[in-house]
Amino acid sequence: MDLETLTSRIEPADTRAAAATQRLLDGKTKPPGSLGRLEELAVRLASIYGDTRYATAPRAVIVMAADHGVACRGVSAYPQAVTAQMVHNFAAGGAAINVLARQMAARTVIVDIGVAGTNDWPGSVRRCTVAAGTADLSAGPAMSVVEARAAIGAGAAIVAELVREGVRVVATGEMGIGNTTAAAALTAVFAARAAAAVTGRGTGIDDPGLARKIAVVEQALARNRPSAERPLEALAAVGGFEIAGLVGVILGAAAERVAVVLDGFITGAAALVAVTIAPQARDYLIASHRSAEPGHRAALGALALDPLFDLGLRLGEGTGAMLAMPLLDAAGAILREMASFESAGVSGPSGGG
Repeated sequence: MDLETLTSRIEPADTRAAAATQRLLDGKTKPPGSLGRLEELAVRLASIYGDTRYATAPRAVIVMAADHGVACRGVSAYPQAVTAQMVHNFAAGGAAINVLARQMAARTVIVDIGVAGTNDWPGSVRRCTVAAGTADLSAGPAMSVVEARAAIGAGAAIVAELVREGVRVVATGEMGIGNTTAAAALTAVFAARAAAAVTGRGTGIDDPGLARKIAVVEQALARNRPSAERPLEALAAVGGFEIAGLVGVILGAAAERVAVVLDGFITGAAALVAVTIAPQARDYLIASHRSAEPGHRAALGALALDPLFDLGLRLGEGTGAMLAMPLLDAAGAILREMASFESAGVSGPSGGG
């Protein structure tokens, strides 16, 4: 499916279902609004699914993996080879995302959308390779617009397949040495912030490394001159294949009317691109957490999303998104299982303070 057809299928969330959910919550045996953000989450989910009795399972986390040419500039504490090595770790079930996905009863979908080298993946890894890593974004465009479209299409196709198989919630994950540099460049563009304000330590680089990384992002912006008014071209100029794939995941989930749970900084940058391409896709986003990366705060602010928690995470992989799953489950359980004042024979508010 081409990008224009995909975005044409995205409709606003259901405001009537949201209002009905709020009425149900107000009739439960509790003071109005006393479950705070959990009530907000229940309303948002109902608006996504158009139903007060929505399901938050089965669910899946899509882990997009790709390499970045900008890694040659020394922007990461780890060598580029770690991307492929971690994909093998994901396939073997030994990474943090595997542990958390098992705990949350989520399917893990591992996607090679642009990992460098010749890799003998096990059958559990999906090969959707656009190219063997992007070009160095500080020296020119990271990819072509054609490649960006291909990566978006791959992400959307995976979501469509999962929804056909019954998946009701999609979580976003990623892996790619150098990808916080690309995310910083995209966030600078789409959140209108200076490179220094949105570029962090990523994998844990030292002070000289951080200064070098900021300079690289500044060089990428100066050379490519990406603009939020041309989102697809900006993505191609300073993005990554896994980020473009996640743009497709987000747009695909919105088109299929299922919730998409964002992870951290990288997926936040992808969301910035997605909602610029299709503003109504924002209705389908749930921000799981606020990461330790400074650019993530800027991305969430530009998206007008309030994350559910802040645990100081900066791993990626979809780990924060997985940790949000019990909250999604709890919001639905409150709607389905909690008694109303009428059904429980409990007196409602008397109108006093």
